[in-house]
Amino acid sequence: MVLQETVLCATAPQPSGSGPGAFVLHDLQTGTTLASFRQTSSASHCTAFVETANGQGGIMLGAQMDKSVLNVYNFQRDQIALKVVLPEKLSCLALDQSGNYCAGGTSQGRIYLWEVASGILYNAWDAHYRQVNVLKFTSDGTTLISGSQDSGVCVWSVSKLVDDDLQNELPLPQFTLSDHTLPVTDIVCGIGPFPKCRVFTASLDHTVKLWDLATQSLITTFQFPKPITCIASDVSERMFFAASLDGSVHQVNLFRERDSRHGGKIIEAVGGAGATDVVHVDDDAGKMRLITMSEGVMAISISMTTSLLLVGTVSGLIHLYDIASHQLLRSISAHKGMSITFLATMLKPPDLVGHISLSSSADAKDVIPVRHVAPFQRMKDPKAREAHEVTMMLPVQDETLCNSATEYDYPESEFHSDYAFFVRPTESQSSGPSLTVCVSELEEEVQQLRDQLVKAKGVNDAMWETVVQKLLSQGKQNQETQPNTGHVPMDVEQSGSDGSRKRARK
Repeated sequence: MVLQETVLCATAPQPSGSGPGAFVLHDLQTGTTLASFRQTSSASHCTAFVETANGQGGIMLGAQMDKSVLNVYNFQRDQIALKVVLPEKLSCLALDQSGNYCAGGTSQGRIYLWEVASGILYNAWDAHYRQVNVLKFTSDGTTLISGSQDSGVCVWSVSKLVDDDLQNELPLPQFTLSDHTLPVTDIVCGIGPFPKCRVFTASLDHTVKLWDLATQSLITTFQFPKPITCIASDVSERMFFAASLDGSVHQVNLFRERDSRHGGKIIEAVGGAGATDVVHVDDDAGKMRLITMSEGVMAISISMTTSLLLVGTVSGLIHLYDIASHQLLRSISAHKGMSITFLATMLKPPDLVGHISLSSSADAKDVIPVRHVAPFQRMKDPKAREAHEVTMMLPVQDETLCNSATEYDYPESEFHSDYAFFVRPTESQSSGPSLTVCVSELEEEVQQLRDQLVKAKGVNDAMWETVVQKLLSQGKQNQETQPNTGHVPMDVEQSGSDGSRKRARK
């Protein structure tokens, strides 16, 4: 199967429009519609999905805007698979990456936590003073983060929320991130398990804040000229995008290049000084990193290759921008009259309706089973918790594949042989010259060099004597040729035949 990246979007009717929205899957490269799941209208942050993986089909959840109903879809049918009646209307929704738990927030500040496979309501508690705007699970699913209109961000431990011994106690957050001054509008959890991941929070107070969960501290505050409604970060956390309802989308790079004192260029992180560190992202200073459009932005997302930015607008358009150049590549205009409330990219599901044959007997055995979703409980039921049963599928292990040899196998005998070769002691060098022989050869060579140095010094002395004698003889001849001018006699050294020197007086 060829891997194909797709765009999953959720639409909702505009305030002046009518008719239900839908979940729609588009091809990322061409924009063509691959599948449409109708009869659902979910507001911002009220959509969640799990991809097809680990032998189970994916699901899509949409909390309805006008009633306390949750619509459940799977990729194998274009109709509603299950309608779940909720205790009250939800203002936000979240699923963990494995699809085990579903969390929902309400306008009264209440949060519900269900198990998807059994439908058991594990906990329901008053988490905030005002409406819960956004819920997000960390990548490992151990922590739930909530943002509210009361400007607070709370971090909850999932293990404590599902603990049977703590059901009669009021859940308390592990800690609270309280530095925003206006309602929190969006949350993005970085990669990595809790608490090693970082978290972005956006607010109507014109800021996006970057938090370190390990130290429970604020790393950097990014100040924008307009209120921020949605944000998106790439998986490597090199940059993030922040969008506003006025149609502006700012790109903020988290690393920058500067000149080194020793020459050359170095890369350094932006910000990081703590609560007092404020990075201003202005329109005038950041025009090269600003995308402006004539309509409000409802949702943004980044492609899996981090090369494209997807922007969903209030008029139903999906714009695809090249991140490197900010050039508009194409627009998907199949949802005019609707608002784009959710955007995400994913690989094309292998069990997508219309792209597999579910009726053919030859393909029936290859169809991926649908992930089980049970109706959610409206009230906590201790008896259901005691008789807890969860339907799950175990992966099939093929023993023939495990026993067959591959190019990656390392036979044990070959491993021991290679290990002995690398760790064997110095007797492996016995075939070559020993260390004492090498030392003696080097000493002989040093002695030869010393003898040659003595000979070279003797030659140099002989040459020096020859030059001196030649100069003295030339001086004596010059004096004999000059006439006697009556000057004071001078002493002259003469060399005898035996090499001795005699002094004569002229």
